[in-house]
Amino acid sequence: MSPSNDPQATKVCVVTGGNRGLGVSIVEALAQANATVAMIYNSAKDAEEVADRLSKKWGQTIRAYKCNVSEADIVKSTFAQIEKDLGEIHGVVANSGISVVKPALELGKEDFDKVFGVNVLGVFNTAQAAAALWVERKHPGSIVVISSMSDTIVNSPIQQVFYNSSKGAVSNLTRCLAMEWAPHNIRVNNVNPGFIETDQTMHMDATLRENQCKEVPLGRFSKPYEQAGQVVYLLSKYSSYQTGSSIYIDGGYLCW
Repeated sequence: MSPSNDPQATKVCVVTGGNRGLGVSIVEALAQANATVAMIYNSAKDAEEVADRLSKKWGQTIRAYKCNVSEADIVKSTFAQIEKDLGEIHGVVANSGISVVKPALELGKEDFDKVFGVNVLGVFNTAQAAAALWVERKHPGSIVVISSMSDTIVNSPIQQVFYNSSKGAVSNLTRCLAMEWAPHNIRVNNVNPGFIETDQTMHMDATLRENQCKEVPLGRFSKPYEQAGQVVYLLSKYSSYQTGSSIYIDGGYLCW
């Protein structure tokens, strides 16, 4: 299958958290599939530069939009601006996510609100804004939520109680939305990555990284593009009968 031959992949897609890490690879994969991409970011100073660089690299329209996904009204107004600039939205990737790493006994409400505000409420706001447009127009659509294998495991010894809990919540949120919006032909699916090579993980403790690699049957971290291809598939016509799924791309980690 060549995503570039898929007419659905040539339309307008929104990617939250698209300016860094896995998000950049998703934006690039969609651009390679001829999509016009709106790259949503929150505070990065270089987001406009990243969008310009990727646009020139792939010869596709890629624009950056500043948006706090935790605020529903801001998300809705951002989607309206995207459609004004780029045209009707056809696919959405809810990729924004954060973590607070500290012992559970040191966590507080501020930490909870920070993590769940982005990882759960932010995903809901993003999905809701897209679905509202599609339901009103009676158009189909596809939403891909980037969850994690941490929705199932605790990722010991990393102490990230709220992150793991938020991923469990968002994976179930995806199934709930898939069920509710299926009559409107709006599909909602999860991609659940395992360990990924990003700037953040490449600078983690070497011993911890080595030990994590040993726990993965394939013996290594994922390259970001190995996750991004699944996202393109879920936004394409080739997945038109798939909704409510959680697809784990973890190198076999959950086989243990």
